[in-house]
Amino acid sequence: MSGQVAGRHRDLALVGLGQVAGHAMQVHAELAGGFSVEKLLRDGVNFFVARAGGSPAGCGGVLLVGREYAEVKRMYVRPAFRGRRIGRLMLDHLVEHARQHGLTVIRLETGVHQREAIALYEARGFRKIPPFGPYRDDPVSLCYELRLSS
Repeated sequence: MSGQVAGRHRDLALVGLGQVAGHAMQVHAELAGGFSVEKLLRDGVNFFVARAGGSPAGCGGVLLVGREYAEVKRMYVRPAFRGRRIGRLMLDHLVEHARQHGLTVIRLETGVHQREAIALYEARGFRKIPPFGPYRDDPVSLCYELRLSS
């Protein structure tokens, strides 16, 4: 696979996210209590778009929470591009982004029914943790953390 991840800038992120996620982003926004991509961008989430053969294939975001930790936000791979390791490429890029900003911990929250995502996170070294930040105990939610080496 010749994929590349690019684009932190708002306009590129919005265009790429629109092409990548479409309906999926609306569904995620509803599940997250109305946290739209626009709101996440306003809150300082850095979004990136993965491309395969020049086409937007996936996206992901990471929020830098002070000097304490980074949080993965909104990873998605278009169905036509699944199985090509684009999710892994995106996750690795988000982790590297956090590392380059001096953070040593990256966390995320996901749903218990996101089996493929959970398998990816665990394969990349993330370990289950108790709820963090704004998250509370929820039977359909899991939280993960990865400690980054220097």
